[in-house]
Amino acid sequence: MAINYEELMAMKKLGQKYSYSDRDVMLYALGIGMGADPLGQKELAFVNEATATARPLKVVPTFASVAAGFAEPGEFNLNSIALDGERDITFHGALPPAADITADSSVIAVYDKGKDKGAVIRFRTVLKGSHGEPLATLVTSYFARGDGGFGGPSDRQPKPHQMPSRTPDRIVDIRTRPDQGLIYRLCGDRHPLHSDPAFAKQAGFPRPILHGMCTYGITCRGILQTYADYDPGAFRRHAARFSSPVYPGETVTLEMWKDGNAVSFEASVKKRGVTVVKNGMTMLG
Repeated sequence: MAINYEELMAMKKLGQKYSYSDRDVMLYALGIGMGADPLGQKELAFVNEATATARPLKVVPTFASVAAGFAEPGEFNLNSIALDGERDITFHGALPPAADITADSSVIAVYDKGKDKGAVIRFRTVLKGSHGEPLATLVTSYFARGDGGFGGPSDRQPKPHQMPSRTPDRIVDIRTRPDQGLIYRLCGDRHPLHSDPAFAKQAGFPRPILHGMCTYGITCRGILQTYADYDPGAFRRHAARFSSPVYPGETVTLEMWKDGNAVSFEASVKKRGVTVVKNGMTMLG
């Protein structure tokens, strides 16, 4: 069944209610690999609230990506699996370590890349606190490989962030754990592609792959430790495009370029010679 452009563009779901606790916040930080060093106080501040000297628990900015689970405008009813193509989060302030929140989701664009080339669906989700104050605005792009050719618009798609041509200013290697996908899936995305070897093989992968949103969180972690001095409040925006999966246990190499308050970044797995995140951009304040 072909995409109905008008119906998709009209989709919205407002006032979706969610809540999260410090347990969810710490599980997310563990899920992206923080806290591996039991004496590393800067990362322990994101995974441990039980300290001899009281201190507030810090929240990784990209926790916003799982704070409201799979808040979406509704059922897209596509012919193919919707794959995560891009994520762009604007932060309106540091997230609290526990909160009751609401999520307002609406479709903002649908692009027809052509028959046999797929379709792109973009939707916006605004997370709000208990008093209606905005906490974060998420823009998600899904790519549906088998849904192109429905006659929708193909122009005016957002251009990717332009990457600097010079050599990177900073490079960090972040090793993932072999069981990273099993930990991260407890943050909400329990798709068997990330945990079941048989399902992964049926999908064309030699073994389960790491969640794209886990890789997204790892890039945020890399910028936290380099240019933000582990201050979540420094983040204003974090955006990236997903280009290839990471396998749990691999080392992710993050290359960064800083120009003023903007940090451009790309991530790769050097051992396989693949870029896993492209056209990344973080705005710091």
